[in-house]
Amino acid sequence: MYTQAEIADRLGVAPKTIQRWEHGDSQPIQAYLPMMREMLYPRSNNANGAHDFTFIDLFAGIGGMRLAFEAVGGQCVFTSEWDSYAQKTYRANFPIDHEIVGDIQGVQDKSVIPAHDVLVAGFPCQPFSIAGVSKKNSLGRKHGFEDETQGTLFFDIVQILKAKRPIAFLLENVKNLKSHDKGKTFQVIINTLRELGYIVGSGDESHRVVDAKHFVPQHRERTFIVGFRSETAFSWNDLKLPDLKKGPKLNSILHPEDGSEMPEEPYTSGPKAKVADKYTLSDHLWQYLQDYAAKHKASGNGFGYGLVQPEDTSRTLSARYYKDGSEILVSQGIRKNPRRLTPRECARLMGFDNDTHKTVIPVSDTRAYKQFGNAVVVPVVTAIAKIMKPHVMALKEPERVQRQTYINIPA
Repeated sequence: MYTQAEIADRLGVAPKTIQRWEHGDSQPIQAYLPMMREMLYPRSNNANGAHDFTFIDLFAGIGGMRLAFEAVGGQCVFTSEWDSYAQKTYRANFPIDHEIVGDIQGVQDKSVIPAHDVLVAGFPCQPFSIAGVSKKNSLGRKHGFEDETQGTLFFDIVQILKAKRPIAFLLENVKNLKSHDKGKTFQVIINTLRELGYIVGSGDESHRVVDAKHFVPQHRERTFIVGFRSETAFSWNDLKLPDLKKGPKLNSILHPEDGSEMPEEPYTSGPKAKVADKYTLSDHLWQYLQDYAAKHKASGNGFGYGLVQPEDTSRTLSARYYKDGSEILVSQGIRKNPRRLTPRECARLMGFDNDTHKTVIPVSDTRAYKQFGNAVVVPVVTAIAKIMKPHVMALKEPERVQRQTYINIPA
């Protein structure tokens, strides 16, 4: 049996809402019924690979989106990632149940992509050209927003949505997507998705910027766009973020170095699993970073390194972390230079490692830093996937859902 708190957490609502449902003071919306039915009458073959919905993973990186959507019952049926080193990490962490397609632009016929319920993509941000639109205007020809996206990677997402018509999508990008290219990029994206017939929402409901420090000890803001093929009750207001004041600190992801965890070469070694010396900055690099910071401070700029203590929250981990580690330097006291995070600590900082999953890191430190710096924060996407799922299921099984009531939910 589930407690009220557990049911509320799974559905993404307040425990008081569950209490009102139980007392008959109100009825749950139909979108929640499939998940409630699954909790009350779990499928007997879940352990054998059963799933609730399917999704495709575009610009997949090392699989952060996949981890999140699998955590809520999704099955990945198609993956695209162009970087061969990221593919190596992806393959090391997921079953080889389908080939990883390289550059999605190489898939000319998008109809060959498997049918799926949800499309997820952390796509690169590119400005859109208006040259083609201007030419069509001069010729008096009609055009749509889709024309403006040609030549960009977003255009491939558009083509897949057009060819496969999935129930929903989740797109992820940098925080400043809305202001990119003076706002034109964001407007073209939203207008194009709507022209395809997807419900994206208006105003603030068209997207949400989420700071990962609600879930991990890292200030990392990203823009998320959710759309559905048909009208639903989906609302970003259902995304319940943990209290920032109670958010985790760096000591939750740092190697304790006290023997309480097993050593993991080449990151830690010895009976106390001490962090390897190679992660400590050299005297030359440490002096350079201090001089660089002092120079910019004197000029009135804010550029510099980010020195953190175990009780702090870090800056954003970036793909350039391998160069000098300047954005996140872990203090080792006044008698020792600070150090970089190890790749294992990066996996924890990005939410890839948890109680049930430990990421395999089959690449060099340099590649690992790039990969984690480019990744999504897994628990952030999981929280979004959780509030998307009941609406995906409602649209996936509309007739079956309409026949259910809260009082009588047959298996």
